[in-house]
Amino acid sequence: MQELFDILREFRDSRGWEKYHTPKNLSVSIAIEAAELLELFQWTKSIEDEMKVLEGKRKEVEEEIADILIYALFLCDVAGIDPLVAVKRKMEKNERKYPKDRVYEF
Repeated sequence: MQELFDILREFRDSRGWEKYHTPKNLSVSIAIEAAELLELFQWTKSIEDEMKVLEGKRKEVEEEIADILIYALFLCDVAGIDPLVAVKRKMEKNERKYPKDRVYEF
């Protein structure tokens, strides 16, 4: 994780972009990139269609996921949030909310 933060900070700082990395700007960027990922699946009507998108547009899907992760990591950095701790805490909460011995229908 530290290696990722080092790569991201070096890229950002060498371009003088840290002044643009405010919580609001990074949150907006996450939402925009998530919408771009969703756009790749916009007209799918079945899981088969979705899997065809994954197969045919894997590079684009990967790039959008990377963009989302990059902005999310930058937001963690600005906010002083350790993403590993945040994910572990959230999963503990999910374990309590959704016990594994229960059947779920969505």
